[in-house]
Amino acid sequence: MKRFRGLLLLLAAATVLLVAPFAGMEFLTPARLLHDDLARTIFLDLRLPRVLTAFLAGGGLALCGLVFQALFRNALADPFTLGIASGSSFGAAAVILLGLGGSLLGVSAVAAGAFAGAALSTLLVCGLASLRRTTSGDTLLLAGIAVSFLFSSLLMFLQYLSSLRDSFHIVRWLMGGIEVFRFAPLLAMLPWLAAGGAVIALHLPHLDQLLAGEDLAHSRGVPVRRTKNLLLAATTVTVGAIVATCGPIGFVGLMTPHVCKLLWPMNHRRLAPRVFLAGGLFLVLCDTAARTLVAPAEIPVGVITALLGGPFFLWLLFRRPTPRQ
Repeated sequence: MKRFRGLLLLLAAATVLLVAPFAGMEFLTPARLLHDDLARTIFLDLRLPRVLTAFLAGGGLALCGLVFQALFRNALADPFTLGIASGSSFGAAAVILLGLGGSLLGVSAVAAGAFAGAALSTLLVCGLASLRRTTSGDTLLLAGIAVSFLFSSLLMFLQYLSSLRDSFHIVRWLMGGIEVFRFAPLLAMLPWLAAGGAVIALHLPHLDQLLAGEDLAHSRGVPVRRTKNLLLAATTVTVGAIVATCGPIGFVGLMTPHVCKLLWPMNHRRLAPRVFLAGGLFLVLCDTAARTLVAPAEIPVGVITALLGGPFFLWLLFRRPTPRQ
């Protein structure tokens, strides 16, 4: 049954990747692409890069969510727990307010600011945790919440200082959206995702040990501190690259790992590919809905994932058993 579900997931992901680029305000057929230059331009420059970016972004966020839930041993942890979303949003808002433009190696100034903010937030979290000389999940989680509140406050301050135009730009960016043109943003994001994913893949067996407890993992030969630092660095690079390209898109890293754990209760090495596929599939479906439900207008995809993630978060919160008094 588990293998059948895995094949079904693979088939669903492949089908959505093939069909989604044709969907939009107007459905494009393969025959039309052969004879209509405008339709071919829309398909190759807008829809295909957008679908591929959404798939990789969703898979990366879901994979990082799986890592965070194991590191923190907390079912409610996701890629934004460490304040990465707030830090990257602050970095992007600062660039917008300063009026910086241009790009470097295909990366816009706003994306670079978001990436720098994500890295800064993680460094702050690790620095705060190091003051207590511990890397326990609870300490990192609380430090992440504190850093998140800090950057959220700074972000509100920047919005207060900005003009109406810049404030609207900041608010729109915070909603998240996969509005890419051609393949340059995807190619700029891809090396960071590949590097972060490779580090995560090498340490997947250690996640099973860390989930059982740091003391037990240490007794079984897992270098706990080094492993946690490497995984935190890998998730920061991955999420930072995704947020820099797509903006903050929440709840993908929270929902997808839990659904996959219910369907495939197995170790992390076997679960991770399924989580990546499911995350990519989920975000492509959400983005397709975002650009077709109210066409020719478009809904920011972060709004759709939040609408789905809010009820899921409550379900997850209340389904957890209440500790006995």
